[in-house]
Amino acid sequence: MTGLEEVYRDYLTALDERRFEDLARFVHDELTYNERPMTRAEYAAMIADDVRRIPDLRFDPRLVVVSGDVLACRLWFACTPELEFAGVAPTGAPVAFAEHVFYRFRERRIEQVWSLVDLDAPRAQAAAFRDGGSARAAGGVPPHSSR
Repeated sequence: MTGLEEVYRDYLTALDERRFEDLARFVHDELTYNERPMTRAEYAAMIADDVRRIPDLRFDPRLVVVSGDVLACRLWFACTPELEFAGVAPTGAPVAFAEHVFYRFRERRIEQVWSLVDLDAPRAQAAAFRDGGSARAAGGVPPHSSR
């Protein structure tokens, strides 16, 4: 495991443990998220809102690649939204989906994030559940975890 990957996994642990006050250790005061400038406080609030909507949200890194100051990751989420998420009302059923995210680090802290979340997957799973199916039928069965 590279030094940057270790920092990143510590960052994910902080998110999983809801230690948003620790983000100063991992994220610069100002960063760019999908080309949008924001403060660390705004970034933390964005993640905290996801956790508010999905209390059992856990960040499961399936594939991590480091090249210089850039880290790429395929994150897997298997969770049960309790509030509207991705424009879908909660059904009480679990959903599973991926996020593909790239980070640029400076001085071992995140300064830039490019994120693409597969929101079609939880939408399809919720629709299948409402129609009497299951997340499994809609492709929501998570593959084996690497964490």
